[in-house]
Amino acid sequence: MIPETLLGVFMIFCRIGGCLMITPGLSSQRVAQRVRLFVALTVTLAVSPLLLPKFGAQLRDAAPADTLWWIGCETLTGLAIGFFGRAFFFALETLATAVATMIGLGGIPGNPVAETEGASLAGSLISMGATMLVFAMDLHWELFRGLIASYDRIPPGVPFGAGPMLAGYVDRISEAFVMAVRVTSPFVIYSVMVNLAMGLANKLTPQIPVFFIATPFVLFGGMLLLMVLYKDMLAQFILAYEHWLRLG
Repeated sequence: MIPETLLGVFMIFCRIGGCLMITPGLSSQRVAQRVRLFVALTVTLAVSPLLLPKFGAQLRDAAPADTLWWIGCETLTGLAIGFFGRAFFFALETLATAVATMIGLGGIPGNPVAETEGASLAGSLISMGATMLVFAMDLHWELFRGLIASYDRIPPGVPFGAGPMLAGYVDRISEAFVMAVRVTSPFVIYSVMVNLAMGLANKLTPQIPVFFIATPFVLFGGMLLLMVLYKDMLAQFILAYEHWLRLG
């Protein structure tokens, strides 16, 4: 029973560890690898009494090839769940970079929050706020509840399937980008109106460099708009992310 129990705990760790390896917040480069490992181990040991009965006696007489198959299935399932959550942050980071360009902050570099590559100043600010809200609102606990519930929809040792995984990922990407476009739509309208106004002014007075003169005013208006809408933007994002965590 002890080897079977240890093997079952390791299978649970494969799914949970695969998810936490790329899930938003905990997968950040700012979090030390040992911390992430200890978090995955702690969560695995905490939920093992609930999940071990779902494995039954399937692992007792499993051949080594079957055991490797189980490890691969559980790891890929965890990675797929983590990618689904990561899609929301991919969309937010992409549209946040677009917002920075629209309000004149695209050329100012910022410190990356979750990744190693550079990001715009406004993009780093929005991504940091979203990441902090995930932990402040205890949404990481909802992620753990979702991982436990995933064993009812995807039993242990059953492959996720490339078709359902790609279809689910396309659905999450579409949902995330629709949400991100809706959140950042005021900046799109602001950018269109400002550039249209400057284009008309430049046509009326071609001898005056309108775009250079208007840059500080465009930046001021964009920062003012960001200050007013920042809370609502993050609130809409967190609501969409929480809805996915609760309902899948």
